[in-house]
Amino acid sequence: MSAPITITVAKDAAARSVGADDVAGRIAEEAAARGIDVVLKRTGTRGLLYLEPLVEVVTDAGRIAFGPVSPDDVADLFDAGFPQTGDHPLCLGPTEEIPYLARQTRITFGRCGVIDPTDIAEYRATRGFRGLEAALAKSPAQVVEDVVASGLRGRGGAGFPTGIKWRTVAAADADQKYICCNADEGDSGTFADRILMEGDPLHLIEGMTIAGIAVGADTGYVYIRSEYPDAVATMREAIAACEAAHLLGDDILGSGKSFRLHVRVGAGAYICGEESAMLESLEGKRGVVRAKPPIPAIAGLFGKPTIVNNVLSFAAVPSILADGPEAYEAYGFGKSRGTMPFQLAGNIARGGLVEVAFGITLKDLVEDFGGGTRSGRPVRAVQVGGPLGAYIPADQMGLPKDYETFAEAGFMVGHGGIVVFDDTVDMAEQARFAFEFCEKESCGKCTPCRIGAVRGRETVEKILSGQEVAGNVALIEELCTLMTDASLCAMGGLTPMPVASALKHFPEDFDRVGAREAAE
Repeated sequence: MSAPITITVAKDAAARSVGADDVAGRIAEEAAARGIDVVLKRTGTRGLLYLEPLVEVVTDAGRIAFGPVSPDDVADLFDAGFPQTGDHPLCLGPTEEIPYLARQTRITFGRCGVIDPTDIAEYRATRGFRGLEAALAKSPAQVVEDVVASGLRGRGGAGFPTGIKWRTVAAADADQKYICCNADEGDSGTFADRILMEGDPLHLIEGMTIAGIAVGADTGYVYIRSEYPDAVATMREAIAACEAAHLLGDDILGSGKSFRLHVRVGAGAYICGEESAMLESLEGKRGVVRAKPPIPAIAGLFGKPTIVNNVLSFAAVPSILADGPEAYEAYGFGKSRGTMPFQLAGNIARGGLVEVAFGITLKDLVEDFGGGTRSGRPVRAVQVGGPLGAYIPADQMGLPKDYETFAEAGFMVGHGGIVVFDDTVDMAEQARFAFEFCEKESCGKCTPCRIGAVRGRETVEKILSGQEVAGNVALIEELCTLMTDASLCAMGGLTPMPVASALKHFPEDFDRVGAREAAE
């Protein structure tokens, strides 16, 4: 009797949103009706979101991909010999040879779409927990210095050296320390945190556990946005599995070290992506930005020394410990080391996640990986770094993606989100939206952000109606300077970035009087 054939279908939220559950159900029904012995395995997504629902057949020669598969395609697939043969128009060949995936450097996301997300045995079989084992074999100080030597920088947006933050917390004298993971992924066009938490949550748990061991913290929290219910459920299931396997709790792997991890769910405030507002929320208070100093590494959660890192920062740590900091530092460009999972969204033909080393150009990401716009029209602008990121014109997409190069050009890498716009976009309307977004999401603590965003929106609306355009453009430029220099945090401080970039690179969109006269 032949062994059953394993078929994988993602249970990632993005895949489910386009019918993956229905596809999986139809595959099970068709296989049963035809007497074909299959094992249907639900995984995370590979990140090739434009191909979801993606169906893979596990063979001795590797996985064979089919996609995007709709429920109505399933019977036709079986009629063509599925899953024993790939003779069908939806067959993409070996998954690993799909160009979108083959060109990537999957260090952090290598297991996503491959393993059962909460299966510890599968995780171990794919080099899981080797980083934790390496960390337990070293002194805490050695672990911290390995992270410093790797060149890893915060992936949440600021790009601060991760190891330096860890070193500060490790040196702090306190009776309690905390590890906090900021999984409040609120930037437009971003989904890397969610893909990892739903597809490889054990990887994040391993990274946070290593952090706790390195700095002497025995308690950690993962703060997840309420809009990610699947990620919340998967993380809780993974934590329970680790507790049962003595990978969390007391005496981890017989080391005598303890670390406990908890999930907390946010209430939908964008501002809680800012670390101090997140800490306020974790303490049960309204999410409002704290004045600094002191920084969280000195006085963070409940006033104790706290590491606050993003999901991707923690998830980079296990490979650094398992393979050595030199292996990780070998990837990258300039002072931006390692890989970054860029996320392609907006008006893009092939949306998804692309993990590559720093140094790739925006043009390569948008055109080579993304295939240009979905509309087929020319790219006019790309917003990088979330709703507070700059609008980059098409003629500057040749810049290498790294922190310093982008900063020098007036842009930011942020969390790696990339939102594409074609030549029909109105950049003056986008500037108005930037102010409106800040107006709605500001915590209200500081005047430049709370009032500046309202006045900015009102002034842009005057420009849009053709009222004193030149004078109001000058007023917007002055307001941008004030908000940048005087806001308490990046919410107000960065709101001018998309506005100023729109004014600088697309001034014609603000010339409402000239446009009206030309039309007449």
